[in-house]
Amino acid sequence: MSQVLVTGGSGFIGGWCVLALLQAGYDVRTTVRTLDREAGLRAQLHAAADFADERLSVVRADLQSDDGWAEAVAGSEYVLHVASPTLRNGPASEAEMVGAARDGVLRVLRAARDAGVRRVVLTSAFGAIGYGHPRRTAPFTEADWTNVEADIAPYQKSKTLAERAAWQFIQEEGGALELTAVHPVAVIGPVLGPDDPPSLRTIRSMLDGDLPATPPFGTSWVDVRDVAELHLRVMTEPAAAGERWLASAGPSLRIVEVARILRRRLGDRAANAPTRELPLPIARLLAHFNPQLRALRPQLGQDFNATSAKAEQMLGWKPRPLDRTIEETAESLLSTSCSGPSRRTRSLSSPDR
Repeated sequence: MSQVLVTGGSGFIGGWCVLALLQAGYDVRTTVRTLDREAGLRAQLHAAADFADERLSVVRADLQSDDGWAEAVAGSEYVLHVASPTLRNGPASEAEMVGAARDGVLRVLRAARDAGVRRVVLTSAFGAIGYGHPRRTAPFTEADWTNVEADIAPYQKSKTLAERAAWQFIQEEGGALELTAVHPVAVIGPVLGPDDPPSLRTIRSMLDGDLPATPPFGTSWVDVRDVAELHLRVMTEPAAAGERWLASAGPSLRIVEVARILRRRLGDRAANAPTRELPLPIARLLAHFNPQLRALRPQLGQDFNATSAKAEQMLGWKPRPLDRTIEETAESLLSTSCSGPSRRTRSLSSPDR
């Protein structure tokens, strides 16, 4: 089978995409920011599946530099662009976050076009779809775009503007290169190794007892393995070119309901999970003083509901039951170093990818 490049293979979603491709018979090349991550990545993947080691190559390429990208894409028929830029020089301004995200996407697209890649699958996010809108009960769909003029976090703005730039590039400069975009909601699921993916921080904080009450909002959720499967489906499906695809396991679920599922499915091992939701007026008041709640301020009181009807009807994609995913996420965290007393100082983050 053909070769596929996965950017950011050492990340949570990227690692599961690499694994899914290997299991499907593809040869895989993946990028990491530093090659000292290669040995750990190979060990994690080999622990999860059997594959010939030579079918996976690991190369160094950074989204903030042109170096290495021509070599990374060479010989690949498809590219799964999963990686997001990581700014490592202290806190970043909104302009820096937006610029890094946009420039990173365009860097990969240019390299893919010049190398004759057939299709790029862009891992975008629900953050590019469902933020900055008036409160609504109807689920968000792929036709929606985040309103970047509203009061939204820099992360959501960066994902939105980066995706906008990607579609504009394809229209104006892409040549024969095809683009499709996957938009996961809050991504959870088992971890492949001891890394600490931010998308699991909410569940980890519940298990560790760092969350005496949950913030008052809800969101849709999805299993990382189902996200990887959707990437593979849209990679080769002819009808997927030029389309956006939401990845969601169902309607919005309040954070407190996730905690209740943990208690119900894990019993005493989830005894630290909170049982109550912080009242909205109190949460809004505390957001003036608490940096964790301040980061969640645009989400407080909302229910971010997303539907994957398009992927289910057009591609036959079917996500796992959410309660099982929540249980397996917790089991994975409890069996690795990603949860426990040593992590008690970790903060809560937005579950949106």
